[in-house]
Amino acid sequence: MEGMTRGELAKKTGLSMATLRYYEESGILPAPRRSQGGYRLYSDDYLVKIKFIKDTKALGYSLKEIQQVLHLLGRDMDAETLKEYVRGKIVEIEQKVDSLRAIQTMLATLLETPQDEIHNYLNSFRKSED
Repeated sequence: MEGMTRGELAKKTGLSMATLRYYEESGILPAPRRSQGGYRLYSDDYLVKIKFIKDTKALGYSLKEIQQVLHLLGRDMDAETLKEYVRGKIVEIEQKVDSLRAIQTMLATLLETPQDEIHNYLNSFRKSED
């Protein structure tokens, strides 16, 4: 039997068998070939694909984005197209950082709110006794 079983692939990659199954069912990973007995057999290129998935997830890519890139890589993606994807991700990250900085500023401003205003605000949520 040439190739790895799902359990062997899970051990080598650190992913659970359920995660591997999900990646296959959702189309992120292609369906592997099967043995005569019907077992899934994974070639070594699955190790490369899974490392790519794990690395790109760590960089903030969604599974949908990863699936799209894997699809393009399987169709002879050129270096410039890959760079465009990376540039787009950089822009997205910069926008998130700007948004988080704005939230941080708002929260810092809230900390400067006078105590009596905070007290009045909190009282507006408490039940009043009629």
